Amino acid sequence: IRFKRASVFQQGTKVIKKPKSCPGTQPSMLNVHLVPHTHDDVGWLKTVDQYYYGDRNDIQHAGVQYILDSVVEQLQKDPARRFIYVETGFFYRWWRQQDQAMRHIVTQLVDEGRLEFINGGWCMSDEAATHYTAVIDQMTLGLRFLNETFGECGRPRVAWHIDPFGHAREHASIFAQMGYDGLFFGRLDYQDKARRMKTKEMEMLWRASDSLTPPMADLFTGVLPNGYNPPDGFCWDQLCNDAPIRDDPQLEDFNVDDIVKRFLNVAHAQSEVYKTTHIIMTMGSDFQYENANLWYKNLDKLIHYVNAKQSNGSKVNLLYSTPSCYLQELHNANTTWPLKTDDFFPYADDAHDFWTGYFTSRPALKRYERLSNSRLQTCNQLEVLGGRRSRKGLFGEGGSDSMREAMAVAQHHDAVSGTEKQHVAFDYAKRLAAGWGPCQVLVSNSLAALSGSDAPRVYCENLNISVCPLTESSPKFTMNVYNPLGHAVMWPVRLPVNGTAYGVFDAKGSPVDSASREVRGHKGYAINELVFQVQAPPLGFTTYSISLLQNGPPPTPLENKAPLSIQNKFLKVTFDPDTYLLSSLSNLETKQTIKLSQNFYWYNASAGNNAESRQPSGAYIFRPNSSTPFIISKMIKVDSVKNAVLQEVRQWFGPWVTQVVRLYKDSRQLELEWTVGPVPVGDGLGKEVITRFDTNIRTSGLFYTDSNGREVLERRRDYRPTWDLKQTEPIAGNYYPINSRAYIKDKDNQLTVVTDRSQGGSSIADGSLEIMLHRRLLYDDVRGVGEPLSEPGEDGQGGLVARGTLLLALTPPEKAADLHRPLAQSVTWSSLRLFSGLHAALPPAVHLLTLSQWDRESVLIRLEHQYQAKESKSFSEPVTVNLQKLFSTLEIVGATEMSLGANQWKDQMTRLDWKTSSGECGGKKIEGISLHYSIKIQALCWHCADHPLEEQIYNELCPVTNL
Repeated sequence: IRFKRASVFQQGTKVIKKPKSCPGTQPSMLNVHLVPHTHDDVGWLKTVDQYYYGDRNDIQHAGVQYILDSVVEQLQKDPARRFIYVETGFFYRWWRQQDQAMRHIVTQLVDEGRLEFINGGWCMSDEAATHYTAVIDQMTLGLRFLNETFGECGRPRVAWHIDPFGHAREHASIFAQMGYDGLFFGRLDYQDKARRMKTKEMEMLWRASDSLTPPMADLFTGVLPNGYNPPDGFCWDQLCNDAPIRDDPQLEDFNVDDIVKRFLNVAHAQSEVYKTTHIIMTMGSDFQYENANLWYKNLDKLIHYVNAKQSNGSKVNLLYSTPSCYLQELHNANTTWPLKTDDFFPYADDAHDFWTGYFTSRPALKRYERLSNSRLQTCNQLEVLGGRRSRKGLFGEGGSDSMREAMAVAQHHDAVSGTEKQHVAFDYAKRLAAGWGPCQVLVSNSLAALSGSDAPRVYCENLNISVCPLTESSPKFTMNVYNPLGHAVMWPVRLPVNGTAYGVFDAKGSPVDSASREVRGHKGYAINELVFQVQAPPLGFTTYSISLLQNGPPPTPLENKAPLSIQNKFLKVTFDPDTYLLSSLSNLETKQTIKLSQNFYWYNASAGNNAESRQPSGAYIFRPNSSTPFIISKMIKVDSVKNAVLQEVRQWFGPWVTQVVRLYKDSRQLELEWTVGPVPVGDGLGKEVITRFDTNIRTSGLFYTDSNGREVLERRRDYRPTWDLKQTEPIAGNYYPINSRAYIKDKDNQLTVVTDRSQGGSSIADGSLEIMLHRRLLYDDVRGVGEPLSEPGEDGQGGLVARGTLLLALTPPEKAADLHRPLAQSVTWSSLRLFSGLHAALPPAVHLLTLSQWDRESVLIRLEHQYQAKESKSFSEPVTVNLQKLFSTLEIVGATEMSLGANQWKDQMTRLDWKTSSGECGGKKIEGISLHYSIKIQALCWHCADHPLEEQIYNELCPVTNL
């Protein structure tokens, strides 16, 4: 495969400038930007197919295809009308069904700026439960379609996240790096919103990275005034009940004067909480504009009659607009904006209504989505490495397409979030499973091309329940292990088998240590489990040969009593002799030891059936009725096993909670494999299940969680950096999303927990870290989904069993990232002779984020520096990579740097620049403030003197200048 410059734009490399399509405004007036829009969930109460076709209207009246039909018809009637559309996944379906005449009409509307695409991703992704790799992929999928279909005029300038339930800093960084000029969202914590309305800080500059030099990750951000709905009394959709504008003066119920008066009052009230003479109003909501004539007819009248008042002295000007036109006017105002550097989690819409339950809701779906992401990356990479032969027997350009679309849909804020109805959750999982089918064909073709062997390949897809018919029944087989990372990895493999002893050999014929032991809790016919460690080269695969040596029961019987400790050359773990619970963890390399106890608990979910518990826990909201969780068991049953590969202690906390504490021979991390469920609810109590680690680490109220799997943010219990928090929920109000890792630390010790899916967690007490694993509830939380979160099990009613893994690492804080960064990537990306697609491993700081076929002769590559600034003494510095010497099988004849979204040439990407208000001084960073040295150093010090860090700034900067 030869790389060449991709024809990204519809007109090759020619960039067509978007016409100046924004309507004129009145500088001396209050300009009200009316934005007609629809919010079309890519699945929620109905499946994505049901929403598109308008099926199952008994659940919810919604039909996306009719919305687009109607809007396009109405836009043609008046060139002043505008409309924005967001969900490219829906628009792509509609576009494929249109004839050339309709496509020509739509293209003209786009070129003239009357139909504008906003956001541009396949969906509007969730921000708490998504991993950054999947977010980038789904955005790229949507942006590429828009770019190839409409060219530069189809490129979105504004991110539009009006419905996600809290907002991640990493999302803002991604949008900035994709070239967006701004972001607007609808949901903001009620306390934060009240403060911002008082101080006119509803719009701000969000500095979304500690590592990227400003303004690379700076993003203008605005909070919409009414969520994403119209002002009260001004909704004219067929789903609304507000009165239309009755403008015949001969009618008794003529209401123009009343509507104009009420609207002017609303506009003036809104202008009191925003900073400029421009305000925005969202005129639309969920699945609206199916009969767009209702909206446009009344909006036309509203604009006409309100603007007619200008002849009588009114200073209010209404206009059809779009978010990008509104943003341009804010930029033209040439004012300064407050600076934000943290994120918008957790989100609460009232005192006891924290939307922190969905961080964990539907844990099995969350894990399946993460596993599917790993499979997609493997499929993408092998499509490139295997060449055209990899696509043999597949329709279209490649076998990744259906998987890409399934994964893109799964990023929706009512998909991986776990906030959909049960039948919709089944549909998301079904799509992911169906997408893997073509990927399997592609992977098999690629491995055959690279290895020279056409032997049939079987995929073990049910190892989580110890089922793989091939390994259970075959006396001899080979196993391919593929590594999608740019670094060599060592990883444990556990295969269900029925033999006692096996011979395992690597690709060079060398024997590999292995062991067979009894497997518990399996669903298949295997009675044993074969365990060994595999090593795979960077971006490559290797082959292991496995042969049965002996049948019979496991050679190493389980001991019914746990040892007081297990250890390898790196770690030592001790257990309490009375309870058999964990009691300490030691790092033998660094000579560190901490007290460490762990147990499982459940919070009793508020039921909403009495005056004290009006708000129940549900798919979205976490509201325990007590701050003290119930312990599942103080005394546990155990057995243990020890062999040449691993040591493990199996713990039974009760009939529905078990855990395996596992330490492999050469591992620097401790593995905890937990199994929870079916969660019993026969006592009438909904349960939110956690595991909690209690240590002697002195945390002083601080703990740390990642943002979408990338940068890590400091959290402080009962505190928000942006406002003085009035804490009303001491548990739920301190929960944050964990995508890949969380940790606690002091000056000597850091305990890091790496997760295998998105979960919620917190540090409720000093030295403690808890992670919510599973939820089963009996009441709906009255946020729209309309059913309790009670997932069925295999029998359809018994309750879901969830299984997962937590990896624990103990390190000095200054060395922690050197372990947890690559470890988290390995968990996220885990998936004849010997083959590697790289000449050599990538530098430790560099991660191969994307290797994907773009078209027949070009490939999309994304390399990322995976360490945060100042996070690692060894790896936080810039790194240079030689692309020409990177790949072992590919000849590079040309490369052009693109935006993160791969829809713009990097050297042609321009963004609006913004000024921050006086609280931010810009340049050298000191504890969250930016300073720059200047000739006017005295003015600079005075300028910052009212900042909370005044004394520190004076001591660290001003004495240097003799002031």
